[in-house]
Amino acid sequence: MRTALAGVLGRGDRARRATRAAARATLRERAAVLAHALSGETVAPEAATDRVLELLARPDDETTWLALSVLTGHLPVTAEVVRARRAAQIGGPQTLLATALEHVRSEPAPRTVEVLTGAVLVDIEHLARTSLGTGIQRVTRETLRRWSDAHELVAVGWHRELTALRPLTPEELEEALGRAPGTSTTSPDGAGDARGEERVVVPWRSTYVLPEVVLELERTQRMESMFRFARSRTAAIGFDTVPLTSAETCAEDVPPRFALELAALRHVDRIATISRAAGTEYAGWRTMVRSMGLPGPDIAAVSLPVDAPRATPSALAEASLRYVVPTLPMVLCVGSHEPRKNHLAVLHAAELLWRDGVQFSLLFVGGNAWKSEGFSRRLAELAAAGRPVESVLGLDDRLLWALYALARCTVFPSVNEGFGLPVAESLASGTPAITSGFGSMLEIAEPGGALTVDPRDDHALAEAMRRALTDDVLYHQLVTEALSRPERGWREYAQETWDYLVATNVDAGPEAV
Repeated sequence: MRTALAGVLGRGDRARRATRAAARATLRERAAVLAHALSGETVAPEAATDRVLELLARPDDETTWLALSVLTGHLPVTAEVVRARRAAQIGGPQTLLATALEHVRSEPAPRTVEVLTGAVLVDIEHLARTSLGTGIQRVTRETLRRWSDAHELVAVGWHRELTALRPLTPEELEEALGRAPGTSTTSPDGAGDARGEERVVVPWRSTYVLPEVVLELERTQRMESMFRFARSRTAAIGFDTVPLTSAETCAEDVPPRFALELAALRHVDRIATISRAAGTEYAGWRTMVRSMGLPGPDIAAVSLPVDAPRATPSALAEASLRYVVPTLPMVLCVGSHEPRKNHLAVLHAAELLWRDGVQFSLLFVGGNAWKSEGFSRRLAELAAAGRPVESVLGLDDRLLWALYALARCTVFPSVNEGFGLPVAESLASGTPAITSGFGSMLEIAEPGGALTVDPRDDHALAEAMRRALTDDVLYHQLVTEALSRPERGWREYAQETWDYLVATNVDAGPEAV
């Protein structure tokens, strides 16, 4: 009995010794990576820890951030960096190695850590992980398609615990760009690459670009530290500050999460906003940042493009058969049903017109979102009453462009938008739009083809819809104006944003805000 028990305990001791030995070997390998990043020297793993101790003899926040990132395989938050740097200044750089060794021992599987220097990293975690058809995802996808075709870049996402960056596989990137749907061989949670290997990339003296909105706490905390300490050029696309300016229209957890993203973005070098109106919002936020003694980012407006592909005959036929009510002109409303989009007002205006004898159908295209219960309830009531109204949760692009072409007009009376992509897409399709008379929506409407209204005035909205539906002279004038608008495509937008956010020396970029 004792002999058997001793054997079991002996096996346990051997397993623990093997685990400790493996952790030390991993730490030596990562120390060699760190030594090369800090000095440019190629150091054998056996000598790497001693060399790292020399290189970190007088650590600052930046070198401490890099050391923690490489040695632990996780991007640290700012408090961890400061705490580790202070400990190293008092107890010596060996404290950093001791901290890292504890992290390595707790890893469920070893990760390969790579430091990227002189690279351009584009973070598309949301686009790679989800397939939502939001406006932000459309912008990210269309822009990244052009960036990846014209420039050398590294597309990155995050590991599932959101504490480390990982390179996307070619299959993941193609799927995210909509070029190869369903071909990714990554695990469902996106934790590893096609071979199941865990990889971590750490930017150092590189360029990091964020073309999407981040609301996850773990991710924003680590981004904030990276922006401060990675000695890299950092940049982002600024969509809007709706969670601050129209917080009542958002889900309860969005404003505080967005505020944490802004806390990270105050350390980036440049933000390209998608409209002049969005630039005004971000410039106001930067004024607050400067009251903290921080410069804040440079901000420039790079307006989104206004173009649309021609709908194919097959898509037109399919969309017409499924969504067009015969003999009735169609009013199209594109966008999610969150309160800010004002879709309850569209339903109310439509009912006023239907009761007044105006004949038309109303089609919504967009997903349900936070606080959309009131819209869904009212929509169901009108449909049950026999009104020609329908909501489609989502369509592929070919059918969406067909609906733009088939609609008599579109309506987009949002109370706050960074841009208002459906307005631009409608006008680029030659279809008149009804939209709000302020902010980015007014920017889009000014070149012609649209009617603008006060979105808070139900009767003004109903009257604009009436005019677009019943006044043929006005309708044809708006169509002519829409078709005469200057063209601006995704290629131009992608090049301008790349020049402003990424290019090292830009002689003449967008007008600064």
